[in-house]
Amino acid sequence: MNLHGDGALGTGSHGTKIADARSTVHFRIDMVSDISCPWCAIGLASLERALDRLKGEITASVHFEPFELNPGMDPGGQDITEHLTQKYGSSPQAQAGLREQIRQRGLEVGFEFGQHGRSRIWNTFDAHRLLHWAAEEGRPEGADGSPGQQRLLKKALFRAYFTRDESPESHEVLLRAVAEAGLDEARAREILASDVFADEVREREAFHRAQDIHSVPAFIIDRQGLIPGGQPAEVFERVLRKLASRKVEEQGTGADR
Repeated sequence: MNLHGDGALGTGSHGTKIADARSTVHFRIDMVSDISCPWCAIGLASLERALDRLKGEITASVHFEPFELNPGMDPGGQDITEHLTQKYGSSPQAQAGLREQIRQRGLEVGFEFGQHGRSRIWNTFDAHRLLHWAAEEGRPEGADGSPGQQRLLKKALFRAYFTRDESPESHEVLLRAVAEAGLDEARAREILASDVFADEVREREAFHRAQDIHSVPAFIIDRQGLIPGGQPAEVFERVLRKLASRKVEEQGTGADR
């Protein structure tokens, strides 16, 4: 079910409190995304801003699922202008305009894109293997919605690529992100020197393709509803409040039976 915007959820104000809630409502949010997707960086920052506004009403544990925009990208990557021209047929001028639009959207939600954008597009498979490891062995999301180490790693990887224009293909860049997230660098080196978690990442990618997810970001709420795209914080806030109200009503109905 697509929960984007007001369609399936009505047009209630995002400022409306959850009716008759007795306690904080908790959601699991699975974010299907790629390191090389700027709208994914915007979407995560927007979601976090919405969750900050919803403190006391709603908490969420955020989990990251792999999606490669360019799974066949060769080692060494490709010039970004050349890549976008080949893939989308866009001109350098159009790309510059979109890049500035993305930069401004990032500023609105507190994410900094580099002034001149990315220089290259890279293969991101190793980054996804490390993210899978962080979910398996790192500190999980807190019950109060505090970020786990997988989320911290995801944000560190976004900063490396989009803010500093560093290669997510570089093992040294990946290891610096691991250190930023407080994860075990020695273990990360072992993973990068092997094919550990490769099968698991490919299995999760295939699963989401089978669920008809072909673009990212995609935010799956409680493994049921879907919010697509890098939406403004207000959209996440409105949708989560509406879903929380439904959950409270369903729990109340169940208690009456």
